Amino acid sequence: MKYPAALQNLIDKLSGLPSVGPKTAERYAFYLLRQSPDKLKSFGAAVSELQDNITVCRECLSISENNPCAICSNKERRTDVLCIVENIQDLTAIEATKQYDGRYFILGGLINTINGIGPEDLNVNKLLNRIKNGGVKEIIIALNFTLEGETTALYLTKILRDHLKITRLAKGLPAGSDLEYADELTLANALKYRNEISK
Repeated sequence: MKYPAALQNLIDKLSGLPSVGPKTAERYAFYLLRQSPDKLKSFGAAVSELQDNITVCRECLSISENNPCAICSNKERRTDVLCIVENIQDLTAIEATKQYDGRYFILGGLINTINGIGPEDLNVNKLLNRIKNGGVKEIIIALNFTLEGETTALYLTKILRDHLKITRLAKGLPAGSDLEYADELTLANALKYRNEISK
């Protein structure tokens, strides 16, 4: 049986989401079809507001309602320490520990030669400009302990080590783990007991 065009269009759009295959998209679409018009309007409004009400912070490249974001505009946070993370989820995980009072920078991915992602595909040039523009004395590399995370950390260490103190999250984070799934205590210890990367 062929589905009505509007339903098939929704299934196609949903199946384009990460980890959503055609069958899961179909289940989501039929779930939405059973909802009240008010719920559907509210759901649609939430999706459309993403573009209208969210911006990218010009300093750390995080998503925010304001530019600069609440962290970058907070005068009480240290400006001499910059924590480099892959994405907003990792930033949020570190913030939840309440152990870090510096600023952040979102790299926007990791070097992955198999998938053709090199340093030029990340926010490396913006990072270098951010460091040049002032006051950063220490870089904390807070990337996942995966092959891609390690490769990216080595690359960043190579290009930054002559100018700055570079530390890396340590104690408690197992190899192959993702920061966003680590518990707060593990992340707090990793941040507290970070190690300096030797030159």
